[in-house]
Amino acid sequence: MTATNGHTVPKRVYKHPLDQLSVDEVNTARQAVLDARKAAVIFRNTFAVEPAKAELVKFLNAEHAGTLSADTPRPARQARVQYDVVSEDRSHEYMESVIDIASGKEVEHRQIPRTSQQALTVDEFKEFSHVCVESDMFKKAVKELNLDEKFEIAIDPWPYGGPDVGEVTPRYTQGLCFAKLRNGNPDSNHYGFPLPIIPVMDTYKKEIIRIDRLATGGVEDGLSYGTAGKNVLEHCQPAEYVPELLDTPLRSDLKPLNVLQPEGPTFTVSDDSLIEWQKWRFRVGFTPRECAVLHDVHYDGRSVLYRLSLSEMTVPYGDPRPPFHRKQAFDFGDAGAGRAANNLALGCDCLGVIKYIDAMLVDTEGKPSVSKNVVCVHEQDNGIGWKHTNFRTNRAVVTRSRELVVQFIITLANYEYIFAYKFDQAGGITVETRATGIVSVVNIDPGKTSPYGNVVSPGALAQNHQHIFAVRIDPAIDGHNNTIFTEESLPIPMNPKTNPHGNGYDVVRKPVTKSTSIHASPFTNLTIKMANASKINPISQRPVSYKFIPSPSQLILADPDSIVAKRAAFAHHHVWVTKYKDNELFAGGEFTNQSQKEEGGVADMVARKDEVENEDVVVWNVFGLTHNPRVEDWPVMPVEIHQLHLRPADFFERNPALDVPGNKNLASVEVGRDANGDCCQSNGNGSVQADPTSHLQGSESIPVASVNGH
Repeated sequence: MTATNGHTVPKRVYKHPLDQLSVDEVNTARQAVLDARKAAVIFRNTFAVEPAKAELVKFLNAEHAGTLSADTPRPARQARVQYDVVSEDRSHEYMESVIDIASGKEVEHRQIPRTSQQALTVDEFKEFSHVCVESDMFKKAVKELNLDEKFEIAIDPWPYGGPDVGEVTPRYTQGLCFAKLRNGNPDSNHYGFPLPIIPVMDTYKKEIIRIDRLATGGVEDGLSYGTAGKNVLEHCQPAEYVPELLDTPLRSDLKPLNVLQPEGPTFTVSDDSLIEWQKWRFRVGFTPRECAVLHDVHYDGRSVLYRLSLSEMTVPYGDPRPPFHRKQAFDFGDAGAGRAANNLALGCDCLGVIKYIDAMLVDTEGKPSVSKNVVCVHEQDNGIGWKHTNFRTNRAVVTRSRELVVQFIITLANYEYIFAYKFDQAGGITVETRATGIVSVVNIDPGKTSPYGNVVSPGALAQNHQHIFAVRIDPAIDGHNNTIFTEESLPIPMNPKTNPHGNGYDVVRKPVTKSTSIHASPFTNLTIKMANASKINPISQRPVSYKFIPSPSQLILADPDSIVAKRAAFAHHHVWVTKYKDNELFAGGEFTNQSQKEEGGVADMVARKDEVENEDVVVWNVFGLTHNPRVEDWPVMPVEIHQLHLRPADFFERNPALDVPGNKNLASVEVGRDANGDCCQSNGNGSVQADPTSHLQGSESIPVASVNGH
């Protein structure tokens, strides 16, 4: 260890530029900030700085070429530290520092204007509940509800949303309030008893500044308030989901279904972040905002992606009764997916032979805080990968589609989101989102229904809302200069020259030349192709590429002139194409908390009208779920699944999964017969032959000689 500025810094250790910070590196960054500010500091995040792309690519090229050595130039190892400097009057100044780990010194410093609010922390959420309980204003509001002694209060902190026009907000947090049965079980579900109040806290002063009263009416009441009776919970019912509190017995006929890998997994993990599996090679990084991030994705030695991440999501609610117009969360920008990530449980969240990845976070003092098992890596079967039966010989060759899954799960108050990157053996990547958890409910008067949601339990109105996600795709299709093509399949009018029978159609491909936005088009099969126009497939004579078909899911429904829509400009189009710039990572902009409009997001990037043909480009895919709740979503919602499929298109010269063996699974057995029949057999080369009793048995090919009349 070497002394610097009165403290020690770690010896020069050649960690990979994309690895997370170590404990020593976090401590070095912390001390550097304390030395530089010499003031009271509340730390929020400390994480590794991703090197500038131009610099990192040189290092990665040397790594792939096998020429790395101790003398290879390496990007500087740096940490980004986000924190508040607290003044004596309790005011906060949000700042960021970049710390050079080798020297232990601050090399960049940025003070963020007070008009931009940083993400909320777990500690701030915890403080909200404590401040509410101690607030006389809150106690008075609860007393007015005439609650029974059998209840206690439960509060879900929420981001304040977009302030009203002209509203000046230093830093606020709001909360949804519920009553919780005193039944001795801390996991009893409080969501069945919503209270019609929302406390609002000045987050820095730690004071409740007002209590918003909520409308509880139905269709007949419109935007009216004050329709509730004296006892707002009289008609509400428990809504338990933990097994020991259920009012129905658990199923007893479900037999074990095990994932067995007696020889261990096929994948390997090295250097803390490098994953290799079935010709795939990539690194898993981590940020407090995005959680798992994929870097430097290669297949069989060929570059596919530079970076892949979940960039942002917004959840606007559609109840127009104030203050519900502020009920809009940006779950990555307002809270941080990495900080909300679950500690995954073996045999529950992921099955089989699992590799877990921990996350390096920090507490409010800036000290290292390791969050265990936030990302799991495992293999799973996904049905048949490819199959063909030669009907002349009845020879069937079939392979299973095995996937490598990189998964993380975040919990944000009532909701869970399950995110997974799935790699297959045919060169495909799937980005999957699953929404589950408990729908957000508010109180509704007895016997009423509402146009703003669905009554899922007596007294509980689940409000209509949307979940709109943005995936950031930084392609590197056989290199970093790529061109984005739109491809549409369009009908050709019947005509005697080119389409005499009316069955033909055109496949129209157009390059995207300037940064732009694009809408999905299921009627024309709009396909986005990320191509390297300088590399031509020798078979098809077309550029090597990867493709995806953007899902025509509904975009944001809020009026374009509303604050709700303006602060989520990314949610207005399905696809955005931008030119790469370092540190442009977030579809909704860097600061979403309490924003009134999107700043620095994809809309601003596109507005530059950059040239993007044969350039270093980024593609953003936006998709969503318009969730008009149903009773079946209560008390816990079955998963709603969406998948984005990235697939090779003329990238290879044939099916890249042709060499996947079709081994029979010897653990499979047949039920309902006296003996387990041998339905297929190996032909000695890994393929599988069909049952010889097939009705096609005996079909024959016709010799060419007989056709030619010889």
